[in-house]
Amino acid sequence: MIVEWTTLLNIIVIINAGLAIFTVFRQPRDIAATWAWLLLLVFLPILGFFIYSFFGRRLPKKTVFPLPVTVQERLQRTFDQQKSQLGRLDVTENPNNALINDASGMAEMFMNIDTAPLLGQNEIETFTGGKPFMEAVLKDIDQAKQSIHIEFYTFYADKIGQKVLDHLVAKAKAGVAVRVLYDSWGSMGTTKQFFQPLFDAGGWAYPFLRNELNVIDMRANFRDHHKIITIDGTYGYIGGLNIGDQYMGWDPKFGNWRDCSIRIHGQGVHGLQTKFLTSWNATVSEQPINPATEAEWASYYPTVSTAGQAVMQIVSSGPDSSMEQIKMGYLKLIQLAKHSIKITTPYLIPDPSVLDALKIAVKSGVQVEIVTPDMPDHPFVYRATQYYSWQLSKLGIKVYAYNKGFMHAKTIVVDGKYVSVGSANLDYRSFELNFEANAFVYDETLARQMVAIFAENIADSTLQTDDILAAQSLWLTIKQHFSRLLSPLL
Repeated sequence: MIVEWTTLLNIIVIINAGLAIFTVFRQPRDIAATWAWLLLLVFLPILGFFIYSFFGRRLPKKTVFPLPVTVQERLQRTFDQQKSQLGRLDVTENPNNALINDASGMAEMFMNIDTAPLLGQNEIETFTGGKPFMEAVLKDIDQAKQSIHIEFYTFYADKIGQKVLDHLVAKAKAGVAVRVLYDSWGSMGTTKQFFQPLFDAGGWAYPFLRNELNVIDMRANFRDHHKIITIDGTYGYIGGLNIGDQYMGWDPKFGNWRDCSIRIHGQGVHGLQTKFLTSWNATVSEQPINPATEAEWASYYPTVSTAGQAVMQIVSSGPDSSMEQIKMGYLKLIQLAKHSIKITTPYLIPDPSVLDALKIAVKSGVQVEIVTPDMPDHPFVYRATQYYSWQLSKLGIKVYAYNKGFMHAKTIVVDGKYVSVGSANLDYRSFELNFEANAFVYDETLARQMVAIFAENIADSTLQTDDILAAQSLWLTIKQHFSRLLSPLL
């Protein structure tokens, strides 16, 4: 009998291993993720496959996110003109053109891999806290005349969420086209019933890709992590702040919430508009937006002229593409650096290519500084972030832990010239699995502001030193190393 049970167990182990190999290798994926999933499936035979069914499956090939036809046609004409001028833009026309000339390779790369044109004449305002951010958003919503488009990872049905909804309902009743997309996982607890007043007023609100029931959502690994707002195609927002009480600093668990979002007034809003329309058409296929006439085009992409000189490219990435566009942008920014790289990220879990880029930078004499949180919102992610913090510190990179609440900003500033701000963290999930959007900005004025914000962050942070590492317990070190093994899955 013992022999029979042993034989049966061996057969089960062999069948499980075979199924694990077939499941993991049937679709191409990063080698680290391949091994991580393989180990999970082998050592957790039943539970592992259950977890994989929700978090390990790739996005079906039939799921596509095409640009509206008219948008694609106009973008192609813009690219043809811009590419012919890259590297020799007139500096007297706009001093920031010198930055674009020096980074023409990055600008062209974004055009080629993400249909991201250079968008100029932008005035930019920065926000590091939820209260001033929401005040500005609600003011712009109240002044909207034609359209309000909102796409957020988190739109909670809490105090501030209700306040935003009330303002949206009022504008919908006034005849403004109000469209909302939210991620069902990131907005867990927010139901369709919460948005019913908006529907009753003539507006719309849908979960991204219509994933409404998280408990049976077999695409749970692919999250709409965008934080995008466009108002009349003229004013827009992008960054790390979501809609929820915790982002206002009202959640005692996190206390002060430190973040970074920007308000754009200018042509850069057109890039945000394109990202929203693409997500909307993929989600609400029965109500696609494809501005065909000049009047329709002008309503979504109005001519915006400001005194601003900031130039930007709005770049998106997601599991619908293998290009990892935002990661490519991060790598290009790091390669551009000659003097300094300043990074803020809540999750520091870089893949080997980003690790190597940072190593090369710091060993080439570039000062690299990174600010991360000093408190967790996801335990395994936090411990993995600690692990990589120590590894990067050993290379000569200054890593700081923010002490004054939770650090949620996702920013990079290079040489006081180039800025990236958006939704993408410095981790595997943002690179490969989430739908993300970042603004890559060519503007020394914004860069100086971001450098000042970074200095404020450091003032409220603790430099991670060898003494701190030596003082931590063995159990904490074990948790950090174990969490690091799960990095591709986090």
